[in-house]
Amino acid sequence: MGVMQIVLGPRHRPPLKRPVWIIVLLSLFCMLLISAYVYPRKSYSACYVFSSRGCKALTDWLPPMPAREYTDEEIASRVVIKEILSMPPTQSRNPKLAFMFLTRGSLPFEKLWHKFFHGHEGRFSVYVHASKEKPVHVSRYFINQDIHSEKDFVVWGKISMVDAEKRLLANALNDPDNQHFVLLSDSCVPLYKFDYVYNYLIYTNISYIDSFEDPGPHGNGRFSEHMLPEIEMRDFRKGAQWFSVNRQHALIVMADSLYYSKFRDYCKPGFDGRNCIADEHYIPTFFSMIDPGGIANWSVTHVDWSEAKWHPKSYRAQDVTYELLKEITSIDTSVHVTSDERKERQVRPCLWNGVQRPCYLFARKFYPEALDNLMLLFSNYPTI
Repeated sequence: MGVMQIVLGPRHRPPLKRPVWIIVLLSLFCMLLISAYVYPRKSYSACYVFSSRGCKALTDWLPPMPAREYTDEEIASRVVIKEILSMPPTQSRNPKLAFMFLTRGSLPFEKLWHKFFHGHEGRFSVYVHASKEKPVHVSRYFINQDIHSEKDFVVWGKISMVDAEKRLLANALNDPDNQHFVLLSDSCVPLYKFDYVYNYLIYTNISYIDSFEDPGPHGNGRFSEHMLPEIEMRDFRKGAQWFSVNRQHALIVMADSLYYSKFRDYCKPGFDGRNCIADEHYIPTFFSMIDPGGIANWSVTHVDWSEAKWHPKSYRAQDVTYELLKEITSIDTSVHVTSDERKERQVRPCLWNGVQRPCYLFARKFYPEALDNLMLLFSNYPTI
């Protein structure tokens, strides 16, 4: 009887069913997404493993974080703001610019402004808020244009500066023909002749409010958690106070009490160990929150911070030349520098109705002694 040989070969397992592989792959992919969301990498290069759009694309795939419930005050405030923004702009047969001067006393450049306004009567209004002494006027355009108030005293860095701005806006809004409102200081001068400034501001639908995000000590470092929940740190913005706003935005400033109260109570020098300056943060933060697409994010008033001091560069008589004015009026990009260690330069083009144009219509800070030189140069001011 022969011996039967049994040959043992490799055992063949039946292939896994396709649904199991799909489940395994989906599980691995979900785990990778969750880990990327919960434990984000500091290096953005890793994000491009999953998407050429980078880390932002990953967060786009995830469900949005649930929005918090608004407080009663927020709901009421947002209803009013939404209603004002939805209103059609006031139609005026004679739209005017409102020039609002925030000063301590007399205006050292009133003669220059007189020359600027001359021949354009009926196309502008003038308002003067003097905080320390009654101004003496030399131009007929300024006589009887003072704003009187029992609370005229204005302190730099405190909410009284914002109160003075609102007082000027309230008086200027009384004239229904005023369509754009320009806030100026006593050291401001015009860089162009009247027609150019008028057309630049009247024939656009945005407001020129300086607003940028600064993660450093002079930006987010001034934020107070007392502003929560209405204002979060991610909402906090910084900018120069010298705004130029359209009528809708001027009305919204006057209607606001909720966000104003947050800065009145929690943004002031020395509060919580921070030196928060209300006029540098209230308007920039407020409009960045309620109408970010309606503001330019730069001011039409030039100021030179290149010396990196507490106060901007000031111009004396010998500094005022045609070359200086030409240099300022040729700037067509807005630059902000953060106050943190990185000193990041945020550069954006100055767009007027979608076209890149010079950024600045006015400039500060000029010493009174510069008046004669400015008067001589005025006839050569750009008129384009």
